Amino acid sequence: MIIKPMIRSNICLNAHPAGCKQAVLDQIEITKKVRAEYDKKNASKGKNLRPIKNVLVLGCSNGYGLASRITATFGYDAATIGVSYEKAGTETKGGTPGWYNNLAFDAEAKKAGLVSVTIDGDAFSDPIKQDVIQAAKENNMVFDLVIYSLASPVRTDPETGVMYKSVLKPFGTKYTGTTIDAMTGEMKEISAEPANEDEAMQTVKVMGGEDWERWIDQLSEANLLAENCLTLAYSYVGPEVSQAIYRRGTIGKAKEHLEKTAKVLTEKMANIKGEAYVSVNKGLVTRASAVIPIIPLYLSVLFKVMKEQGSHEGCIEQINRLFWERLYLPTDGSEFAKIPVDEENRIRIDDWEMDPQVQAEVDRIMPLVTQENVGELADLEGYRHDFLATSGFDIAGVDYEADTERFDRI
Repeated sequence: MIIKPMIRSNICLNAHPAGCKQAVLDQIEITKKVRAEYDKKNASKGKNLRPIKNVLVLGCSNGYGLASRITATFGYDAATIGVSYEKAGTETKGGTPGWYNNLAFDAEAKKAGLVSVTIDGDAFSDPIKQDVIQAAKENNMVFDLVIYSLASPVRTDPETGVMYKSVLKPFGTKYTGTTIDAMTGEMKEISAEPANEDEAMQTVKVMGGEDWERWIDQLSEANLLAENCLTLAYSYVGPEVSQAIYRRGTIGKAKEHLEKTAKVLTEKMANIKGEAYVSVNKGLVTRASAVIPIIPLYLSVLFKVMKEQGSHEGCIEQINRLFWERLYLPTDGSEFAKIPVDEENRIRIDDWEMDPQVQAEVDRIMPLVTQENVGELADLEGYRHDFLATSGFDIAGVDYEADTERFDRI
């Protein structure tokens, strides 16, 4: 079968196995080059006092989670356990992009002689937590770093059995914003009704820090957190134009809870000198961000501005910079290098996106964009490429006219 992208409502419904594999290989090569550059740059600055030996990535199959696993493995030679909830391919039916990404990652980690355990299942559930604990013990792993990068519309509370659903809604008044179709470039207005208290509560239950805390509690009880362990949850702040629907809406409430949880976890981990942080990352095209009102148009303009200024990053470049320039700074002294944070104790790796000059130019362009000039004022082609690439399409070096005989392999 010749596989072509199936797009509906800014969601790609299928994946290309060979494309997913090549995308993972490309990220690995980028990481190896970055590692060589930083090794050369930091050779005279002494050894890193926070080596990464074992890493757990929750939400490991796409986007920032996948980039984190690649960076830990091919940037720092770390053994990893990854958890994701994906649909496997069969001989005749395709799997999800993340399933193919995991296959490619595991194969390359094995070639490199590094431990890689991928567990498929609901990371919100206690049985999966126990599967991770068992796998860690079987592989003699105690985690130096735990990445929490889960994104899901629903979560079942393992104690009560109640299922909660998250919503992307504003508070107070209806939100109306312009979005853009990734494939056609069509611009249109979409609206979201204001949330009620129950919807806000459910969104916090799904997207807040409750499950993150549950993970750290159970790993701690199993003695699987190393001394000086770091744990990170990923978040986003974004520009003023998206605040009403995002940061000041239901998702924002969840992100606030995530940030409060980081403080709670740091207190809980004090006995092992551990620390918990929220890392605020750059806005990028992911399977989740593509369906948020205003974000596709904003990102298209942002990409054009940042590419012109030479500061644009993809997922893998962003996470490599997070590791090398925030989490694991080289030091000659006896103390660990201090992780730079903002006034809210958040790591701001979105600093290039939120640079005042970048945002001023984006703010200037956004009101000028129309259906007629969107191709000129926004990086529509770049956005479209990134959108397709999340599902293994439009990847350089892949023959998309080649016949795919089976879907259970890469």
